[in-house]
Amino acid sequence: MIRNIKFYIFNALAATLMLQTSCEKFLTIDSPTGVSDEQWWKTETDAYNALASVYVGIPGGSSGRNIMYYSGLTDESVHRGDFKGDYDGFTRGLATSRWGVSNSIWQDDYTCIRRSNRFLENVDRTFVDAELKTRMKLEARALRAYYHMELMMLFGDIPLLTKSLTPLENNQPRTNKDEVYAFIVDELKACAEGLPATYVNADRWRVTSGVCQALLSRLGLYKKDFDLVKSSSKKIIDSGVYKLWVNTKTKEASYSELFSYAGELNDERIFFKENGCSNAWTTFAPFGIGGETYLSPTNLVVDNFETRQGKTLQELGSDSTLIYQKNPNYNNNRDPRLAASVFIPYEKFQGQYTLDPFYNPSDKIGLTKSTATGYWIKKYVDARDRQSKSGTLDFMIIRYAEILLNYAEALIESGDWNNPDVLLSINQLRSRANMPAASADKYNSQDRVRTLLRRERQAELAFEGGRYHDIRRWGIDVIVMNGEVFGATNPTTGEKVRVQTRSFNKDREGWWPIPETELLANPNMTQNPNY
Repeated sequence: MIRNIKFYIFNALAATLMLQTSCEKFLTIDSPTGVSDEQWWKTETDAYNALASVYVGIPGGSSGRNIMYYSGLTDESVHRGDFKGDYDGFTRGLATSRWGVSNSIWQDDYTCIRRSNRFLENVDRTFVDAELKTRMKLEARALRAYYHMELMMLFGDIPLLTKSLTPLENNQPRTNKDEVYAFIVDELKACAEGLPATYVNADRWRVTSGVCQALLSRLGLYKKDFDLVKSSSKKIIDSGVYKLWVNTKTKEASYSELFSYAGELNDERIFFKENGCSNAWTTFAPFGIGGETYLSPTNLVVDNFETRQGKTLQELGSDSTLIYQKNPNYNNNRDPRLAASVFIPYEKFQGQYTLDPFYNPSDKIGLTKSTATGYWIKKYVDARDRQSKSGTLDFMIIRYAEILLNYAEALIESGDWNNPDVLLSINQLRSRANMPAASADKYNSQDRVRTLLRRERQAELAFEGGRYHDIRRWGIDVIVMNGEVFGATNPTTGEKVRVQTRSFNKDREGWWPIPETELLANPNMTQNPNY
């Protein structure tokens, strides 16, 4: 018996030593059981493969790191299905340092930052054409800046890492977010100068100078650095590389086609993830047509869309408002972007199947894999994916429409609200959607044109993930993220579906929690307030 115990103790100690060795190896090389650096960094193929591992962390919409799920952290939609991440818990003030969503993003981004640093430290060992090597380094630097940017915008102060760490260096403190911001701006500006504007079609997914300028435009808006927003956005606008996707035969179909195979290969997308919405059918589509629904639009996002005459629901009489609340697209008289973005109750899918969230057991509100609100997201749900329940749709992280809106917002907020470019930018989007132009006679003050811009931003970019940062930047998060959430109106009772009650404390949920695993492993790491 003693002999057996000694045997077990010996094996346990050996296993522990092996585990410690493996952990140390993992911190210093990418694969503890793979080839060494001396064996790896030799050929152009090695360099390409290493750079490809840096690109892996770019998030998708409904797949990968699910940027569209950020919509569930706003007043736009409600998330269900904790196995895809407990986004709903965050909206009810229940997130902790063990929140899986923040843990995965922290881990994924820092993994890719480390890969970027290792690439930059080792690529000179490879036999690669000097011009190509320079470009690849710029790609890695731009991606490293992007991953830092994503972390900073969610967590605030974060460790700024510009080299790969050894085990003894795994104790980095958080860097002030202003210093991180300055680093990201400098890196993206430098990369924008050296990267190409376009690539051959096979490499169209790579980082371009336009991607860097687009990230600067978004980052500047987050920081309210409106001069940066204006300069970076204008460079994209004036480059002539990007333009709004328009179907010249059926203009009104242009917007809906953006999110389908029909318009997938377009000049509007700037930064995108290949196959980033490959599983949209099993994320957004109604259960009754073979889909699964884990993100459901609220009544607020539906009510945001104007009528075809350019009237808001608030501008209509109470009788008309009630009609549109019961039937949001009554007489097909709403902004066409509503029908392109949202499946509404009693809509017929492909002219056949009627979507009934109130009385059809397959689509009933609140059931597993069904809508939580009575509405469904339509973007990236393409009927071609119905049979296989998966596809190859790319996800647009940043598209040209956002740049136009960023530029207009920067002009408005910097006091240049009556600059003709404001309405010119907004009206390009409205024209593409077959909506009437917004006039300077009606929008004749900073407050009025600001209201127009915010309404237009939600109509154009609904469910694409950006509203999470919009409501924080505008300071309305405390208003829109507290209280009751409602869905569709039951046409029989006239009552809106009450979905849930939300709780938001800006002193707490203003930042995401630093993962508990990081706090335990790093003695110099500190937590965000009130977690």
